[in-house]
Parts: sequence; structure tokens; C-alpha cells
Amino acid sequence: MIKKLLIANRGEIAVRIIRTARKMGIRTVAIYSEIDKSSLHHSFADEAYCIGKSELSETYLNIPAIIHLAKSSHCDALHPGYGFLSENPALVKACNEAGIIFVGPEAKVMQVMGNKVEARNFVESLGVPLSKGLAGDSSSILGRVDKIGFPVLVKAAGGGGGKGMRIVNDKASLAEALETASREAKNYFADGTVYVEKYLEEPRHIEIQILGDNFGNVVHLFERECTIQRRYQKIIEEAPSPTLTPELRALMGESAVKIGKAINYSGAGTIEFLVDKQLDFYFLEMNTRIQVEHPVTELTTGIDIVEEQLYIASGQVLRLQQNDLKQHGHSIECRIYAEDPANNFLPSPGSLSLYQKPKGDFIRVDDAMNTPYQVSSFFDPMIAKLITHGKTREEARFQMIEALQNYGIHGIKNNISYLNAILKQTDFIQNTISTRYCAEHTESLLADIENERNKIPVLLPLAISLVSQSIKKEKVKPNNPENIWRKIGYWRLMMQPELEMEGKVFRCQIHNIKPGELSADINSEQVMARFEELEESQSIEIQINGEPFTTYVSHPEPGKVIVSYNTHVFEVTRKDVLPAQSDFNLVFDSVGESGSNITSPMPGKVIKIAVNEGDAVSKGDILLVVEAMKMENNILSPADAVVDRINVVAGNLVDSNTTLVHLAPPK
Repeated sequence: MIKKLLIANRGEIAVRIIRTARKMGIRTVAIYSEIDKSSLHHSFADEAYCIGKSELSETYLNIPAIIHLAKSSHCDALHPGYGFLSENPALVKACNEAGIIFVGPEAKVMQVMGNKVEARNFVESLGVPLSKGLAGDSSSILGRVDKIGFPVLVKAAGGGGGKGMRIVNDKASLAEALETASREAKNYFADGTVYVEKYLEEPRHIEIQILGDNFGNVVHLFERECTIQRRYQKIIEEAPSPTLTPELRALMGESAVKIGKAINYSGAGTIEFLVDKQLDFYFLEMNTRIQVEHPVTELTTGIDIVEEQLYIASGQVLRLQQNDLKQHGHSIECRIYAEDPANNFLPSPGSLSLYQKPKGDFIRVDDAMNTPYQVSSFFDPMIAKLITHGKTREEARFQMIEALQNYGIHGIKNNISYLNAILKQTDFIQNTISTRYCAEHTESLLADIENERNKIPVLLPLAISLVSQSIKKEKVKPNNPENIWRKIGYWRLMMQPELEMEGKVFRCQIHNIKPGELSADINSEQVMARFEELEESQSIEIQINGEPFTTYVSHPEPGKVIVSYNTHVFEVTRKDVLPAQSDFNLVFDSVGESGSNITSPMPGKVIKIAVNEGDAVSKGDILLVVEAMKMENNILSPADAVVDRINVVAGNLVDSNTTLVHLAPPK
């Protein structure tokens, strides 16, 4: 058996691998960049070593440095996780040369199946159906694209996770899409090769999990439905698929095993398919690694996939027989992202004032959150994976809705209310969806979220703000005049505080506040509240005018209280308390007489400048591109203007206070 394992990854998947390795008695070594020095995967492993500062090319994509650390820490094996170098055959070859076991397939297998172009050619020779596609350089693709027709899907040849993916509807847009996709792929997978394939209308995305050993044995662990996606990246997955018939499930499973055996696959891998409205299936790609969504398979089969990976890598015969494998119940996974669905899923890195995970017998949370909670702009915006398991799909769905409503995240935008809204939709319940569902329904989903939010009594967050201020009030020490006068002043101000929420000011008159009770008028509306006073708790159970609520509360800075209830978050500010700092404004002002400074809406790196000083630009023109959380974000001109000054160059790291460009009024 493997004795010591280096995890060449970070975040929740590194923590996930460490847990199984520890269960098996295998010592673990973590690597981390300087910005990850307070991360959970760093402190959770038996040993941890810094691999560099922040740039991915110097850290989690640095093969020589990773191999050096594996050798110097006397590891006999390396697990790549997913993303980063997990599908890079160069890492496999480097492990082989260093005498280190790579937990995954051989380099030649990865080279064929990890590259979408070569994989398609290989699978076509096996007679497995696939959609039309094109590979080559940009000019070659542009010259031949008419043969397959539009729309087409532009994809990174050597990666996954939706990175670099674009739907293109006409030839005029294809050249720019190829350039952007190639740049994203190069940055995230160290391989800028792209290809295009015919885009199927209303497709389902269904994948088959396989396991193979070094002795020609391959089994499948059934399927996962991954149709709900945003920006071509999965956000809700489930097993079993509610789409497949038993006959189609068996046929797709047999096709996946056929591919695995033909390529002599070893380890955990996933064969991904698209399924059309007629339930015809087409090979899409193979991921030669463990998948983000593997927990739904684990919960419905009882198999620890990481454990099987480690046994296989240790040279053991596959312990599973196809006839013994069964699916039990139903499992749903939601990916929790630091992003703003109301603003085109703009990444939202930053500090969290609260992180409260839901708990329960049928709930699993895979995360890597550590105190202090910080979400970096250098990595993918996924915070955690929330997984539920039930006897039926409906039971798993209800459990997921309840779990989402008990997930408290304050301080950054997140997609919890968006996921909650999808799970409540008739389309999801009846399974009348496609991979275009989010693109076509986000506007109506956001309207549903707002309607649900408006049903929450406005008195709830305001009363919670008053209650939580009393719970957190400073304890007075005897015979200390300074503290006595501070307390007197505090209560004098507290009796008639002004609160601001969502741009509105609320005047309060507190009649009585004591442990467990509040009596007040808020904008002349009477409030009677009873609450449980728990100084160390991040939640408050409260009755407002007789109606019960359970809320999560945090205090990110003096005078500010954040309250969440049923996935909805409210910020309340005391008008008589000066905040530590003002939030930056994500909305650009119009260009006035003195011009306008354009800042980045989030911390990130400038990767492209699309204008020159002196250029006249129109409203909506791209000024420059900032990459944050591995996604490119176009910074647009807010109005017709002239580019007066450009204050950054490509490669600069910027934060939300950095002036990128100064615009002058149009001539």
C-alpha cells in the first residue's frame, strides 16, 4: 500500500483526499501557495510545504517544484485531485521518472483521453456515437466551420469545468471566441489548444463514472445527471439521472466500460455524454480524474471513490464486480459559489463575516473553509459542495432546500438563493430541463427570488439588528467610571437609533429591551419580540409579533449587522455609528465634465487592454479584461467618452480601489 501521499492540489478536494488517506493509515503532504498559508488543507495534512507566492505557473502548475517537494518529503505517491495538473501527462511522466506513484491513468492514456480532439478520434473508432467536430488552428477552423453549421461550441481541448467554453451562433463571432477560449485554456490548463463541435439543441449532460485497474478490469458506478449549468459549468448534479430509462442506463454504462477497456484505463474516470430529446446519446469527452460531483455517486453506491483510487494505484486488483454494484436512493449536489447571479454571475471574492454549514443525518458538506474565512480571487469561485441523500428524488430535493435555507454565508455575494429557486421550479421537479436552462431562465429565477424576499417582513432584519446589538453590548466592570459612562452613552443613543437598510432610513423608538425581550416602534409600527439570548451563537431564534423565525447574524464592522433568513441576506447599518470603511461601488458613474475613474469590480489581474489613450469609445465598449477566480470579466465603458489615461498594463494585479482607466467627456 501507498505509505505517504502528496496532494498536488488545494481547497476542498485536497481536504477530501486527506480524509480518506487518513482513514486508510496513509500519511499526507499538502502543498500551498503563500496566499493559502492559512488554508484548511494546509493545516489538515500531516505535513505542508509552501510552493511559491501566488501565480499558478509558480505554484499549483509548477511540475518541477511539486516533484521536488514530493521527493524531499519522501512521498511514494501523488494524487492530483481535479483541475490544475490533474489531466496533464507531463506530471505523470515526471512522477514516473522520479519513482513516484501517480494516482491516475498512464501518461499515454491521459494524452489520448484527456485531450478532447484525440479522445473523439479514439472513440469514433470504437463505434460509440459522437457529435460533429473540428480541430486545428483558428484559420483552419474558420475555413471549415460551415461544414458542421452553427451554432457551435468552442472548447478547450485539454481541460474541463467549463473553462474556455463558448457557444457561437455565427461566423463573425467565432474568431474572437477562439482567441478568448485559447487564452483561458492556456492560463488554467497550460494548454491553449481549442476545438469546436456542433451544438445540440436542448441537450442533457449525463456522465458515467468508471473505475479500472492495471489488470484490464473496468466497471461503471452508474450515471450522474449534470444538466443544470451556468456559464457551461455544472452547478447542480444528481444520481441517478431522472432522464434515463433502465435500457438507456445499461447501454450508456456498457459504452463507458467499452471505452475504458479499449484504452486500458486505470483509476477513476468519467465518460461524459450528451443526450438529446429523442434519448439518443453522443460521446462528449472523458475526464481522466476524479470529478467535482463524485459525492452523489458515493452516496448512492456506498463506494468511496478516492479509496478505490488509492487501492488501484497501489497495484491491487479492482475490488468491485459489476453485478454487485447497485444504486440506492437518490442524491443531489449543489455547488456553492462566491458569485452574484444578479450581476451575470460576477465573482465575489472577499472576507466572510459568517460561515455556518447546515447539519443533518442526510447532509454532506465538502469544503475547505478555515478561520478567518477568506475567499481568494486567484482561484475558482466554488466555496463548497452541499450534498443530500434520500430514499427518493423528492426526499433528496426537500432535504436540499432545507439545507440551503440553513447555510449562512455573510460578507460576499453567493448563489445559495439562486440554487434554492431552481430546486423549487416545476421544470426541475418534472425534469423538463436542458443545459440551456439557466441561460434561458435566470431572469425569471431572479424575479422569483425577489418576490420571495419581498414576502419577508421588513421588521425582521431591523428587529434582529436591535436585538443583536443588545446581545453584543459591552459588559461593564465594577468601579470603572470610563466603562460606566460608555454604557450610559450607549444606551442613551440606543433608545432612539436610526437604522438604514437597502437605501431606506428607519427611525426606532425602543420602549423596553431586556434579556429575551424587545418592545419598540419602527417607523411607528409596533414590534414585540421575544428571542433567545446566546452570546456565542451565530443564530438567533426570535418571535416577532408572535411569528417565529430562525436567522443567522454577523457583525462585520461597528454599526453594521448582517441578517440572513431562508437564503435571503439583509444589511442593516446604524446611522449613529461610523463604519470602518465604505463598500466599493460596483456601478460606474456617468462620465461628467471632470471625467470618470473606472475601477475593477473585484480584485484580479489585468490580462488584456482593448483601447489606447486618445481612443473614442461608445457606451458598452470593452475597455479591458480583468481575470478573477479563473473567469474573464469585461470592463465596459459606462457612456460615450474618450480614453484619457490608462493606469495599468497587462499582468498587473489590481483591487477594487485601483483606477484602471480615466475617461474624459466626448469631444
